[in-house]
Amino acid sequence: MRLIFAGTPSAAVPTLQTLLDSSHEVAAVLTRPPARSGRGRSLHPSAVGAAAADRGLIPIEASDLRGEDIREALRRVGADLGVVVAYGALIPPAVLEMPRLGWINLHFSDLPRWRGAAPVQWAIRQGDATTASCVFQLEAGLDTGPVFSRLPVDIGHEDAGELLMRMAELGAHQVLEVVDALAAGTACARPQEQVGVTRARRLTSADGFTDFCATAEVVDALVRSVTPDPGAWTTLPDGQRLKLGVLRATQHPTPGPGVVVARRHDVEVGCTRGTVTLGRVAPAGRSWMDADAWARGARLGEGSRLGGAMTEEGMH
Repeated sequence: MRLIFAGTPSAAVPTLQTLLDSSHEVAAVLTRPPARSGRGRSLHPSAVGAAAADRGLIPIEASDLRGEDIREALRRVGADLGVVVAYGALIPPAVLEMPRLGWINLHFSDLPRWRGAAPVQWAIRQGDATTASCVFQLEAGLDTGPVFSRLPVDIGHEDAGELLMRMAELGAHQVLEVVDALAAGTACARPQEQVGVTRARRLTSADGFTDFCATAEVVDALVRSVTPDPGAWTTLPDGQRLKLGVLRATQHPTPGPGVVVARRHDVEVGCTRGTVTLGRVAPAGRSWMDADAWARGARLGEGSRLGGAMTEEGMH
């Protein structure tokens, strides 16, 4: 079949590459425009844009699909099917109708659970033991279309970035199977259940604030859910920010929520039940380092507590 592929971040690249290596023709690649990143804030193409260019394709770059110029460019492709993986913008009804078979979407959750922009992050944050990737028919509603394929995935002690990339690799082959079935006329989609619907809004910096006023398991999940983006952080006794890498829950007796216990080779922080052992941390303006090295330099007094009131900076 003749395909349009729409995607932007690294999680979309495995599906693009799998389709490019298949018997189908990727006739157009749609992605969001270059964005500024890095210390110099220079413009960089999206991961999908770079991957397409590496394969000799010139991507169509658009931040939304409302303009007539972009719609006409997509119409001229004459696609049989559109495939979306984390494009980052809504596909309007007029564009949904362009391909002969419409559009399918690879979504990284067990639909209808975690419809929305950050399904992997919310699955980890809420302590889900399992999730699934679903390939469904895109329609005007937010992640509401009938599902062609569901692939269960167990959630380990992974951060959101690690789990997303693992699911992206698995989901690429899942998408190809659905595309093959649509080409053969054997695909069958089932309507989503109307119970168990949950929403997965995009997480912000404020969602990464960690005050340790929860059980160790909940704190552990919170930090993993925002790693690597938007990132976990807490506050030092002087109000300065301390970035947190992935940590690990223990069953040790708590010295009190946020209270630091620094030993020679590890640093624990109390929660409402149990403690968490810090991994890598980054004080404001400094590079990442092991928590024990940070604690030796910080010279925290006995009973020092992390996670005081959130600063105004963290609210933005």
